[in-house]
Amino acid sequence: MINSMTGFGAYRHPLILRAKNHGQVHFELRSVNSRFLDITFRMPDELRFAEQAIREMIGKKLNRGKVEIKIYIQKEADSSGQDTNSKSQEQKLNTQLIQSLKATESLILKELPGSKPLSVKDVLLWPGVMIQEELDQDALLEVVLLGLDEVLKLFMQSRAIEGNALKNVILNKVNQMDAMILEIEPLLPKIIQTYQQKLCEKLLAVLNGIDQQGRSFNHEDLSDRIRQEVVLYGVRIDVEEEIARLKTHFHAVRNTLDKGGPVGKKLDFLMQELQRESNTLGSKSVHQETSNASMELKLLVEQIREQVQNLE
Repeated sequence: MINSMTGFGAYRHPLILRAKNHGQVHFELRSVNSRFLDITFRMPDELRFAEQAIREMIGKKLNRGKVEIKIYIQKEADSSGQDTNSKSQEQKLNTQLIQSLKATESLILKELPGSKPLSVKDVLLWPGVMIQEELDQDALLEVVLLGLDEVLKLFMQSRAIEGNALKNVILNKVNQMDAMILEIEPLLPKIIQTYQQKLCEKLLAVLNGIDQQGRSFNHEDLSDRIRQEVVLYGVRIDVEEEIARLKTHFHAVRNTLDKGGPVGKKLDFLMQELQRESNTLGSKSVHQETSNASMELKLLVEQIREQVQNLE
């Protein structure tokens, strides 16, 4: 299986602690491509204690990607919007602290009549006025990890679906390159032979022109020398070795995709090799067919490289 580094998963898990329903824990997990595994968290302070356990669990599943995990708790509420499992609104307030604030406010207003009285919002935002229900951390961690396991399954499914789609795109482009090579390969011997013949004729024509001007040299020796140099040049422009290496790399890409697992870095290396051979093919080209093939190969390799950046 091949995984894309782009994925998304969402899940809601019941928040049942000690047989008491406290609501639901919402999970969202998303990722984009990255050279390394980079995890960021968006969750309330009451869940910060679970961060290391969450990080370790995600790290067992993923190797690369910029991952964002969002977790929040939705408290259970009835149809009127009031918490059904929490204390009453009066019980949620620190009435002793409120009475103390009231007494202090009265004293200040007596001494400073121009002072502004405290509003309800001021009182509610006062540190310690709202009493938060403490949740059992061990039980809460168990629920969080259960929910995280479920959202990871959905997340990995989405990555696998996209990874398979990218695999098909890459294989299609490799097949295009392979077909292109198979098309031009039979033409290469004839291309080189024709080029050698034309080059030799041109050089001999120049040699004959010089001879007609009355200059003294051994015409036969120079003609042999020209033919030798043309043959050596033919060897230098022969791309048989590059063609063989291209085929080897095509085979390696297919094997890597079939094998699955974390393939991104290996495929990226193979793209560098394909690009190098495509450039050499272009630099040695002496015919429009091979020049066009080189350009098309480089374009396809670049298109594959863009897709490879999204694979784990």
